[in-house]
Amino acid sequence: METTRRTTDEPARLGDPQTQRTFGRAKFLVAAYGALSAAVLAAVAVRALTGHPVTSFLWGRSAGVLASAAVTYWLTVLAARGARWAFLRVRLVSVVMPVAIVGVDLIPGVCPAWFALAQATCALAVGAAACVVNGPLLRAVFPRER
Repeated sequence: METTRRTTDEPARLGDPQTQRTFGRAKFLVAAYGALSAAVLAAVAVRALTGHPVTSFLWGRSAGVLASAAVTYWLTVLAARGARWAFLRVRLVSVVMPVAIVGVDLIPGVCPAWFALAQATCALAVGAAACVVNGPLLRAVFPRER
């Protein structure tokens, strides 16, 4: 019976099925981040259309998070195709965004609780993607250049 474990002598390859499945998982989580971000922006729009008070912060924040999700997905696709620079950026963005989202939302009085909770779900999705892209399999595909 064959094993799929790698040894230190055998480098990870971009075309390996396991590598592509892992990138697929990352793309799914980043897409979920985008879908949740779009839902938050839609909720802000619905609230505005129904006469509820909506601040410019809510509009800007929800649009910015959606834009970051689109860029992160684009970078993830490029990384899956072999772009090391994109992989490094996905690793960075996927770690920084959850911290930034939660950090700003925890500032008292900045946003309503419903918005903070909705943004926190976005942070969970991109945080899960960070765990995938910063894992040992994908890091082995793009070893540090010397």
